[in-house]
Parts: sequence; structure tokens; C-alpha cells
Amino acid sequence: MNIGDRVRMLRAKEEGVVTRFLSGNQVEIEIEDGFRIPVMRSELVVVSPLEAERLLKRNTPEPQKATAPSILSNQGIYLAFIPQNDREMSLHFVNNTDWDLPFTIGEERGNQVRGLQSGVLKPKSQVKLNELYTVAGFENWPTFLVQALWFRAASVALRPPLVKRLKCRAATFYKSKQTVPVLNQSGHLFQLDTDESPPDDAGAIKKTVAPDALKQEMLTPKSEPVALAIERPSAVVDLHIEALLPGGPGKRSNSELLEIQLQAFEKSLENAIASGMSDITFIHGVGSGALRNELHRRLGRHPHVRYYEDAQKQKFGYGATKVTIR
Repeated sequence: MNIGDRVRMLRAKEEGVVTRFLSGNQVEIEIEDGFRIPVMRSELVVVSPLEAERLLKRNTPEPQKATAPSILSNQGIYLAFIPQNDREMSLHFVNNTDWDLPFTIGEERGNQVRGLQSGVLKPKSQVKLNELYTVAGFENWPTFLVQALWFRAASVALRPPLVKRLKCRAATFYKSKQTVPVLNQSGHLFQLDTDESPPDDAGAIKKTVAPDALKQEMLTPKSEPVALAIERPSAVVDLHIEALLPGGPGKRSNSELLEIQLQAFEKSLENAIASGMSDITFIHGVGSGALRNELHRRLGRHPHVRYYEDAQKQKFGYGATKVTIR
């Protein structure tokens, strides 16, 4: 389930469009007349594009002129990186809204922009760019420049152009893996239209952009992005609570303590991958085996882990795991 998806309530007749994710496993959906309500995620089911098309045909007795639907998906524009193998990723431009999207995408390096692709992306569709990006050359990836307009063959409120830059950072890139809308494949997903002001009750955009200011911003040379410093972890990382919380666990529950250990594991592993380390060892102890089992489960499906094994058995028994990185 993603922002822009059309959903139906399981215990009611209402349908709506996902506009925001809330805490407590809730999502905000916009129903008819522009009302937005919070609903538990377990009470919703995603309406497939094919089902929506059939419902529309069934409920429309005769052809009519193109009009805006009562519930309009306004957000859901993404760039997605899909692993092709253990060395390369493909770049996809995804439109999970109800708008046609005339667009251009380019690679920005310093003051130069190299065009990658242009066209018109239809609602609920995606396009694969003719470029592959190597994982080994991640630090040399360019800034991706996306420019797009919003179009509908109906009477709708004016929306400002979408102009976004995306610079992939190692510290956040590997945390972005999830199911890509429309494609329904696992990939690294980045939403481009999250900070756009949504239409108000009258359908007018709250945030406007002056054409002259937009033109000046597009023509202004951009400085080279500053490289992100990656904290290189120690070759051996102790995940015992005593090492992570020198002041003691306090009143934290066992599940909260386990989450702290897993967060430390994820951060150390990601930094080890980003800083080019060949291997890293985690000391997790034996205990009940819950931490060891969860680490091995995550390592077994990580795309950048070549293999893992019990380490230093003479010293730790089965209380340490060595990870070899691709």
C-alpha cells in the first residue's frame, strides 16, 4: 500500500485514495467530497487498476465527456532503483497518480545536465530509463533532475510544475527498500512529491510558484554536492546491551532492548557496506537465540551480503557472526 493507491474499506462501502501514513498502523484516506479520515491499515484493501476500470465501465451507462473523478489521486510520483543483479540497478520513473505527466529526466553533474529521457507518463504507469547504475560506482552517481507538468483532460485547478533533484546518499539509500508501486517489485523507492501542498477544499493549490522565479532557479548553476561522510564501524561490533547502553537498560522491555540491538546492527552493517569494508563481525551472545536468529534471517536476504558464518568459536562459541560483504 502506497500514497496514491485507491483503497476500499472492508467493513463499509466507502472508497478513497491514500494521502498519508499515520502512527499506530493507521493511514489517512481522502473519500468523496474531499473529506480525509484515519483508518486502520488492516481495514483497507487496495483496489487494482483493472478492477477500478471495470467498476467505472459498469457504473457508466453511456459515454461522457472527460471529467475529473470525485476522488483524485494527487500524489505518488517516484524514482525507483530496481536491482538487475548483484552489480547493477535500473532506474524507473513511476506515476501512481491520476494525472498525465509530461516530463524530462536528466543527470546533473556540476553545471552540466545530460538528458536521459522525456515523454508523457500516463496515470498508474511507469517507464524504465535506458541507463544502468553500478553498485560499485555508487559514490559517483549523479544528481537526478526531474521536471514535470500536471495535465488532465478536464476542468481542474492549476498545479505548479514539479521540479525535483535527487542525490542518493549511502546512509539512507539502503533503508529505502520496499515494494515499488505500479511495478509491484522490490526496489529502492524515493517519492518526489511529498512536500507539495495538497489542494484545499476548493481545489486550489495553497503553494504557488512564479514563472519568472522558476525559470531563474532552473538557469542558476548549482554547486557540486558535498560528499557525505560515512562513519566506518569497527571490524568487531559488540551488540550486548551492556555495550550499547552503558548506563543500564532502565525499565525497557525485552522487545525494546532487542530493537535497540537490531538498530545498532543495521547501522553498522550499512556503514560497513557504504565505506567499502570486506567483512564485519557481530558479537551477539548465545542467550535465548532470538537476536542471533533475527540477524541471520536479515543477513540471508540482504543483497550485499556474500555469506555469513559463526566466528571465533573457540572464544564465543555460537555467540558471534562474521559477515562477508559483496
